[in-house]
Amino acid sequence: MQDYILQRVIDVANYILDTGYTVRQTAQIFGVSKSTVHKDVTERLPQINENLAQDVRVILEKNKAERHLRGGEATRLKYSSMRAQ
Repeated sequence: MQDYILQRVIDVANYILDTGYTVRQTAQIFGVSKSTVHKDVTERLPQINENLAQDVRVILEKNKAERHLRGGEATRLKYSSMRAQ
């Protein structure tokens, strides 16, 4: 694995741990695709640091379990702003 990829994987994992951000939010911050972030934390990270990978996995599972709530809130806000006009 190239050095810059190794460093990005560690940086992305630590960022997710610190902020609890979703894969989409993290991808925007780091300027990479969602697929890259996902591959970094699910495939590459366990090869580098298994303990860190387990910690990140917990956050990703939490975000996955809550995604329907975020989507519902976004829809509610969209339609409430349309009524205000």
